[in-house]
Amino acid sequence: MMGAPVAFIDLQAQYRRLKPQIDARMHAVLDHGQFILGPEVAEFERALGEYTGGAHVVGVSNGTDALMMALMAHGIGPGDAVYVPSFTFTATAEAVLMLGATPVFVDVLEDTCNLDVEDLKRAIVQTQGLRPKAVIAVDLFGLPADYGRICDVAAAHDMQVIADAAQSLSGAIDGVRVGKLAPLTATSFFPAKPLGCFGDGGALFTSDPEMAEKLRSIRGHGTGKAKYDIIRIGMNARLDTLQAAILLVKLTVLEEERNNREKLSLYYDSRLSNVISALARPAGYQSAWAQYTIKLEHRDHVQAALSQSGIPTQIYYPRPMHLQPAYAAYGGGEGALPVSENLSRRVLSLPMHPYMPEEVAARICDAVCAAVGAGERP
Repeated sequence: MMGAPVAFIDLQAQYRRLKPQIDARMHAVLDHGQFILGPEVAEFERALGEYTGGAHVVGVSNGTDALMMALMAHGIGPGDAVYVPSFTFTATAEAVLMLGATPVFVDVLEDTCNLDVEDLKRAIVQTQGLRPKAVIAVDLFGLPADYGRICDVAAAHDMQVIADAAQSLSGAIDGVRVGKLAPLTATSFFPAKPLGCFGDGGALFTSDPEMAEKLRSIRGHGTGKAKYDIIRIGMNARLDTLQAAILLVKLTVLEEERNNREKLSLYYDSRLSNVISALARPAGYQSAWAQYTIKLEHRDHVQAALSQSGIPTQIYYPRPMHLQPAYAAYGGGEGALPVSENLSRRVLSLPMHPYMPEEVAARICDAVCAAVGAGERP
Protein backbone atom coordinates (compact mmCIF):
# COMPACT_ATOMS: atom_id res chain seq x y z
CA MET A 1 0.00 0.00 0.00
CA MET A 2 1.39 3.40 -0.99
CA GLY A 3 1.80 5.98 1.73
CA ALA A 4 2.24 9.72 1.31
CA PRO A 5 4.91 10.53 -1.28
CA VAL A 6 8.41 11.07 0.11
CA ALA A 7 10.66 13.85 -1.15
CA PHE A 8 13.98 12.66 -2.57
CA ILE A 9 15.49 16.08 -1.74
CA ASP A 10 13.19 18.53 0.07
CA LEU A 11 14.27 21.98 -1.14
CA GLN A 12 10.99 23.50 -0.02
CA ALA A 13 11.68 22.59 3.61
CA GLN A 14 14.98 24.43 3.41
CA TYR A 15 13.35 27.46 1.79
CA ARG A 16 10.64 27.62 4.46
CA ARG A 17 13.33 27.78 7.09
CA LEU A 18 15.44 30.44 5.32
CA LYS A 19 12.68 32.36 3.53
CA PRO A 20 12.97 35.70 5.41
CA GLN A 21 16.74 35.93 4.91
CA ILE A 22 16.67 34.73 1.28
CA ASP A 23 13.84 37.09 0.35
CA ALA A 24 15.63 40.02 1.98
CA ARG A 25 18.85 39.25 0.10
CA MET A 26 17.02 38.92 -3.21
CA HIS A 27 15.15 42.19 -2.71
CA ALA A 28 18.43 43.95 -1.92
CA VAL A 29 19.75 42.90 -5.33
CA LEU A 30 16.55 44.02 -7.04
CA ASP A 31 16.86 47.38 -5.29
CA HIS A 32 20.49 48.09 -6.22
CA GLY A 33 20.12 46.64 -9.73
CA GLN A 34 23.69 45.35 -10.14
CA PHE A 35 22.64 42.03 -11.64
CA ILE A 36 26.01 41.11 -13.18
CA LEU A 37 28.98 40.80 -10.78
CA GLY A 38 27.19 42.85 -8.15
CA PRO A 39 28.64 43.21 -4.64
CA GLU A 40 27.07 39.96 -3.43
CA VAL A 41 29.29 37.94 -5.77
CA ALA A 42 32.52 39.17 -4.19
CA GLU A 43 30.97 38.89 -0.73
CA PHE A 44 30.01 35.29 -1.39
CA GLU A 45 33.44 34.44 -2.79
CA ARG A 46 35.08 35.81 0.36
CA ALA A 47 32.68 33.97 2.68
CA LEU A 48 33.06 30.67 0.85
CA GLY A 49 36.85 31.07 0.83
CA GLU A 50 36.80 31.55 4.60
CA TYR A 51 34.60 28.48 5.00
CA THR A 52 37.06 26.31 3.09
CA GLY A 53 40.02 27.55 5.11
CA GLY A 54 41.43 30.32 2.97
CA ALA A 55 41.03 29.29 -0.66
CA HIS A 56 40.64 31.90 -3.37
CA VAL A 57 37.14 31.44 -4.79
CA VAL A 58 35.90 32.43 -8.25
CA GLY A 59 32.13 32.22 -8.68
CA VAL A 60 31.05 31.00 -12.11
CA SER A 61 27.95 30.15 -14.13
CA ASN A 62 27.76 26.38 -13.47
CA GLY A 63 29.81 23.32 -12.60
CA THR A 64 30.51 22.29 -16.19
CA ASP A 65 31.89 25.73 -17.05
CA ALA A 66 34.01 25.48 -13.89
CA LEU A 67 35.59 22.27 -15.18
CA MET A 68 36.21 23.78 -18.62
CA MET A 69 37.79 26.86 -17.08
CA ALA A 70 40.08 24.71 -14.94
CA LEU A 71 41.28 22.89 -18.05
CA MET A 72 41.66 26.14 -19.98
CA ALA A 73 43.71 27.67 -17.17
CA HIS A 74 46.20 24.81 -17.59
CA GLY A 75 46.30 25.22 -21.36
CA ILE A 76 44.85 21.78 -22.01
CA GLY A 77 43.68 21.05 -25.56
CA PRO A 78 44.23 18.82 -28.61
CA GLY A 79 46.78 16.06 -28.14
CA ASP A 80 46.43 16.06 -24.36
CA ALA A 81 45.16 13.11 -22.32
CA VAL A 82 42.97 13.88 -19.33
CA TYR A 83 42.25 10.94 -17.02
CA VAL A 84 38.72 10.78 -15.63
CA PRO A 85 36.75 8.10 -13.76
CA SER A 86 34.20 6.33 -15.94
CA PHE A 87 31.68 6.10 -13.11
CA THR A 88 30.59 9.74 -13.08
CA PHE A 89 28.25 12.28 -14.67
CA THR A 90 28.87 13.22 -18.29
CA ALA A 91 30.08 16.75 -17.47
CA THR A 92 33.44 15.43 -16.24
CA ALA A 93 34.38 13.97 -19.63
CA GLU A 94 32.31 16.44 -21.65
CA ALA A 95 34.44 19.37 -20.53
CA VAL A 96 37.57 17.57 -21.76
CA LEU A 97 36.15 16.95 -25.22
CA MET A 98 34.79 20.48 -25.53
CA LEU A 99 38.38 21.71 -25.45
CA GLY A 100 39.62 19.18 -27.99
CA ALA A 101 41.52 17.07 -25.45
CA THR A 102 41.01 13.32 -25.07
CA PRO A 103 39.35 11.71 -22.03
CA VAL A 104 41.02 8.52 -20.85
CA PHE A 105 38.61 6.57 -18.68
CA VAL A 106 39.80 5.02 -15.42
CA ASP A 107 38.06 2.52 -13.15
CA VAL A 108 36.86 3.25 -9.62
CA LEU A 109 37.03 1.48 -6.28
CA GLU A 110 34.23 -0.89 -5.28
CA ASP A 111 34.03 0.37 -1.69
CA THR A 112 33.93 4.16 -2.29
CA CYS A 113 33.06 4.51 -6.01
CA ASN A 114 35.93 7.02 -6.28
CA LEU A 115 38.89 6.90 -8.66
CA ASP A 116 41.14 3.84 -8.36
CA VAL A 117 44.69 5.17 -8.11
CA GLU A 118 46.20 1.85 -9.18
CA ASP A 119 44.09 1.84 -12.33
CA LEU A 120 45.13 5.46 -12.94
CA LYS A 121 48.77 4.31 -12.92
CA ARG A 122 47.91 1.57 -15.43
CA ALA A 123 46.10 4.01 -17.73
CA ILE A 124 49.01 6.48 -17.72
CA VAL A 125 51.54 3.80 -18.60
CA GLN A 126 49.35 2.49 -21.42
CA THR A 127 48.68 5.91 -22.96
CA GLN A 128 50.10 6.19 -26.46
CA GLY A 129 50.07 9.06 -28.93
CA LEU A 130 48.85 11.58 -26.34
CA ARG A 131 50.51 13.79 -23.73
CA PRO A 132 49.40 12.81 -20.20
CA LYS A 133 48.38 16.25 -18.96
CA ALA A 134 45.81 16.11 -16.15
CA VAL A 135 43.59 13.96 -13.97
CA ILE A 136 40.10 15.00 -12.89
CA ALA A 137 39.17 13.19 -9.69
CA VAL A 138 35.45 13.07 -8.85
CA ASP A 139 34.19 13.16 -5.26
CA LEU A 140 31.26 10.87 -5.93
CA PHE A 141 28.19 11.04 -3.68
CA GLY A 142 29.97 13.62 -1.50
CA LEU A 143 33.07 11.65 -0.41
CA PRO A 144 36.41 13.27 -1.33
CA ALA A 145 38.75 11.23 -3.50
CA ASP A 146 42.18 10.14 -2.25
CA TYR A 147 43.96 13.38 -3.19
CA GLY A 148 47.20 12.54 -1.40
CA ARG A 149 47.88 9.52 -3.59
CA ILE A 150 46.37 11.10 -6.71
CA CYS A 151 48.63 14.14 -6.40
CA ASP A 152 51.67 11.92 -5.86
CA VAL A 153 50.95 9.99 -9.08
CA ALA A 154 50.27 13.19 -10.99
CA ALA A 155 53.50 14.80 -9.79
CA ALA A 156 55.49 11.76 -10.92
CA HIS A 157 54.17 12.28 -14.46
CA ASP A 158 54.20 16.11 -14.45
CA MET A 159 50.39 16.22 -14.60
CA GLN A 160 47.83 18.63 -13.18
CA VAL A 161 45.17 17.58 -10.65
CA ILE A 162 41.64 18.99 -10.81
CA ALA A 163 38.99 18.06 -8.27
CA ASP A 164 35.44 17.65 -9.54
CA ALA A 165 33.73 18.51 -6.26
CA ALA A 166 30.24 19.04 -7.67
CA GLN A 167 28.84 16.77 -4.95
CA SER A 168 31.29 17.22 -2.07
CA LEU A 169 31.28 20.80 -0.83
CA SER A 170 31.45 20.60 3.01
CA GLY A 171 33.37 17.31 2.80
CA ALA A 172 36.89 17.04 4.24
CA ILE A 173 39.93 14.82 4.80
CA ASP A 174 41.66 15.00 8.19
CA GLY A 175 39.99 18.34 8.84
CA VAL A 176 41.00 19.92 5.53
CA ARG A 177 37.87 20.91 3.66
CA VAL A 178 37.02 20.42 0.01
CA GLY A 179 38.37 23.45 -1.83
CA LYS A 180 41.80 23.03 -0.22
CA LEU A 181 42.43 19.34 -0.94
CA ALA A 182 43.49 19.73 -4.58
CA PRO A 183 45.49 22.44 -6.35
CA LEU A 184 42.39 23.39 -8.34
CA THR A 185 38.80 22.48 -7.46
CA ALA A 186 35.56 22.91 -9.39
CA THR A 187 32.09 22.70 -7.83
CA SER A 188 28.44 23.14 -8.75
CA PHE A 189 25.60 25.01 -7.08
CA PHE A 190 22.85 23.16 -8.96
CA PRO A 191 19.80 23.30 -6.64
CA ALA A 192 20.09 19.68 -5.47
CA LYS A 193 23.77 19.97 -4.44
CA PRO A 194 24.87 20.25 -0.78
CA LEU A 195 25.11 24.01 -1.37
CA GLY A 196 22.61 24.85 -4.08
CA CYS A 197 21.20 28.04 -5.53
CA PHE A 198 17.86 28.70 -7.28
CA GLY A 199 19.24 28.01 -10.76
CA ASP A 200 22.67 27.28 -12.18
CA GLY A 201 25.90 28.29 -10.50
CA GLY A 202 29.38 27.04 -9.69
CA ALA A 203 32.78 28.01 -8.38
CA LEU A 204 36.50 27.34 -8.62
CA PHE A 205 38.89 27.13 -5.66
CA THR A 206 42.65 27.59 -5.62
CA SER A 207 45.33 28.51 -3.11
CA ASP A 208 47.32 30.28 -5.85
CA PRO A 209 46.41 33.99 -6.21
CA GLU A 210 47.86 34.09 -9.75
CA MET A 211 45.67 31.16 -10.78
CA ALA A 212 42.66 32.92 -9.25
CA GLU A 213 43.43 36.01 -11.31
CA LYS A 214 43.72 33.91 -14.47
CA LEU A 215 40.36 32.26 -13.73
CA ARG A 216 38.68 35.63 -13.24
CA SER A 217 40.04 36.67 -16.64
CA ILE A 218 38.78 33.49 -18.30
CA ARG A 219 35.38 33.96 -16.61
CA GLY A 220 34.95 37.36 -18.28
CA HIS A 221 35.90 36.70 -21.93
CA GLY A 222 39.65 36.69 -21.23
CA THR A 223 39.85 40.35 -20.26
CA GLY A 224 42.86 41.97 -18.61
CA LYS A 225 42.91 45.14 -16.53
CA ALA A 226 40.55 46.94 -18.87
CA LYS A 227 37.17 45.71 -20.13
CA TYR A 228 38.25 45.59 -23.77
CA ASP A 229 41.82 44.44 -23.10
CA ILE A 230 41.61 40.81 -24.24
CA ILE A 231 44.70 38.93 -23.09
CA ARG A 232 43.53 35.32 -23.54
CA ILE A 233 40.65 33.27 -24.89
CA GLY A 234 37.91 33.16 -22.30
CA MET A 235 34.23 32.46 -21.67
CA ASN A 236 31.12 34.23 -20.51
CA ALA A 237 30.86 32.32 -17.24
CA ARG A 238 29.88 34.78 -14.52
CA LEU A 239 27.92 33.85 -11.41
CA ASP A 240 24.61 35.70 -11.33
CA THR A 241 24.29 38.26 -8.50
CA LEU A 242 20.88 36.94 -7.42
CA GLN A 243 22.29 33.44 -7.11
CA ALA A 244 25.21 34.73 -5.04
CA ALA A 245 22.75 36.47 -2.73
CA ILE A 246 20.83 33.23 -2.20
CA LEU A 247 24.03 31.24 -1.66
CA LEU A 248 25.20 33.70 0.99
CA VAL A 249 22.19 32.75 3.12
CA LYS A 250 22.46 29.03 2.45
CA LEU A 251 26.16 29.03 3.30
CA THR A 252 25.31 30.03 6.89
CA VAL A 253 23.59 26.68 7.47
CA LEU A 254 25.80 24.47 5.29
CA GLU A 255 27.71 22.89 8.17
CA GLU A 256 24.56 22.30 10.20
CA GLU A 257 22.90 20.69 7.19
CA ARG A 258 25.96 18.50 6.58
CA ASN A 259 25.80 17.32 10.17
CA ASN A 260 22.11 16.48 9.73
CA ARG A 261 22.88 14.48 6.58
CA GLU A 262 25.66 12.69 8.47
CA LYS A 263 23.18 11.71 11.21
CA LEU A 264 20.71 10.46 8.61
CA SER A 265 23.44 8.41 6.90
CA LEU A 266 24.35 6.79 10.22
CA TYR A 267 20.70 5.97 10.83
CA TYR A 268 20.48 4.37 7.41
CA ASP A 269 23.64 2.39 8.17
CA SER A 270 22.27 1.15 11.49
CA ARG A 271 18.95 0.06 10.02
CA LEU A 272 20.12 -1.35 6.70
CA SER A 273 23.57 -2.83 7.26
CA ASN A 274 22.19 -6.36 7.54
CA VAL A 275 20.35 -6.24 4.20
CA ILE A 276 22.39 -4.04 1.86
CA SER A 277 25.99 -3.16 1.08
CA ALA A 278 26.76 0.45 2.03
CA LEU A 279 29.69 2.53 0.82
CA ALA A 280 32.84 2.68 2.92
CA ARG A 281 33.61 5.39 5.47
CA PRO A 282 37.41 5.79 5.23
CA ALA A 283 39.10 6.90 8.45
CA GLY A 284 39.65 10.65 8.53
CA TYR A 285 37.23 11.33 5.66
CA GLN A 286 34.10 13.48 6.02
CA SER A 287 31.45 13.11 3.32
CA ALA A 288 29.05 15.85 2.29
CA TRP A 289 26.43 13.10 1.77
CA ALA A 290 25.05 14.55 -1.43
CA GLN A 291 23.51 11.11 -1.90
CA TYR A 292 23.16 8.00 0.24
CA THR A 293 23.91 5.16 -2.14
CA ILE A 294 23.56 1.45 -1.52
CA LYS A 295 24.58 -1.58 -3.61
CA LEU A 296 22.14 -4.39 -4.40
CA GLU A 297 22.24 -7.50 -6.53
CA HIS A 298 18.53 -7.17 -7.36
CA ARG A 299 18.48 -3.39 -7.65
CA ASP A 300 15.64 -3.02 -10.17
CA HIS A 301 13.29 -5.21 -8.11
CA VAL A 302 13.98 -3.16 -4.97
CA GLN A 303 13.57 0.13 -6.82
CA ALA A 304 10.18 -0.96 -8.18
CA ALA A 305 9.01 -2.07 -4.73
CA LEU A 306 10.05 1.24 -3.17
CA SER A 307 8.26 3.16 -5.91
CA GLN A 308 5.06 1.28 -5.15
CA SER A 309 5.46 2.42 -1.53
CA GLY A 310 5.75 6.08 -2.56
CA ILE A 311 9.51 6.22 -1.98
CA PRO A 312 11.57 7.77 -4.82
CA THR A 313 15.05 6.54 -5.66
CA GLN A 314 17.66 7.43 -8.26
CA ILE A 315 20.33 5.48 -10.11
CA TYR A 316 23.65 7.32 -10.29
CA TYR A 317 24.67 6.10 -12.87
CA PRO A 318 22.92 3.48 -15.02
CA ARG A 319 25.79 3.27 -17.52
CA PRO A 320 29.47 4.18 -17.08
CA MET A 321 30.86 6.84 -19.40
CA HIS A 322 33.10 4.50 -21.40
CA LEU A 323 29.98 2.60 -22.52
CA GLN A 324 27.92 5.68 -23.40
CA PRO A 325 27.40 6.11 -27.17
CA ALA A 326 28.93 9.61 -27.11
CA TYR A 327 32.17 8.31 -25.57
CA ALA A 328 32.41 4.87 -27.21
CA ALA A 329 35.41 5.94 -29.31
CA TYR A 330 37.36 6.77 -26.15
CA GLY A 331 36.54 3.65 -24.13
CA GLY A 332 37.64 0.05 -24.39
CA GLY A 333 34.15 -1.37 -24.66
CA GLU A 334 32.36 -3.89 -22.45
CA GLY A 335 34.66 -5.42 -19.86
CA ALA A 336 37.29 -2.69 -20.04
CA LEU A 337 36.48 -1.21 -16.61
CA PRO A 338 34.73 -4.01 -14.70
CA VAL A 339 34.14 -2.25 -11.37
CA SER A 340 32.41 0.73 -13.01
CA GLU A 341 30.29 -1.63 -15.11
CA ASN A 342 29.32 -3.73 -12.10
CA LEU A 343 28.43 -0.73 -9.96
CA SER A 344 26.15 0.65 -12.66
CA ARG A 345 24.07 -2.51 -12.36
CA ARG A 346 23.86 -2.40 -8.55
CA VAL A 347 23.78 1.14 -7.16
CA LEU A 348 20.63 2.81 -5.84
CA SER A 349 20.40 6.18 -4.08
CA LEU A 350 17.83 6.69 -1.32
CA PRO A 351 16.18 9.98 -0.30
CA MET A 352 18.74 12.18 1.46
CA HIS A 353 18.28 15.70 2.78
CA PRO A 354 18.91 17.52 6.07
CA TYR A 355 15.23 18.14 6.89
CA MET A 356 13.95 14.56 6.78
CA PRO A 357 11.75 13.68 9.81
CA GLU A 358 12.81 10.57 11.69
CA GLU A 359 9.52 8.83 10.99
CA VAL A 360 10.08 9.26 7.24
CA ALA A 361 13.59 7.80 7.51
CA ALA A 362 12.16 4.86 9.45
CA ARG A 363 9.51 4.30 6.79
CA ILE A 364 12.18 4.27 4.07
CA CYS A 365 14.27 1.74 5.98
CA ASP A 366 11.24 -0.47 6.65
CA ALA A 367 10.44 -0.45 2.93
CA VAL A 368 14.01 -1.30 1.92
CA CYS A 369 14.16 -4.18 4.41
CA ALA A 370 10.82 -5.51 3.18
CA ALA A 371 11.90 -5.27 -0.46
CA VAL A 372 15.27 -6.95 0.05
CA GLY A 373 14.20 -9.45 2.69
CA ALA A 374 15.13 -8.70 6.31
CA GLY A 375 18.34 -10.35 7.38
CA GLU A 376 19.24 -11.44 3.85
CA ARG A 377 22.33 -9.76 2.49
CA PRO A 378 22.12 -9.57 -1.33
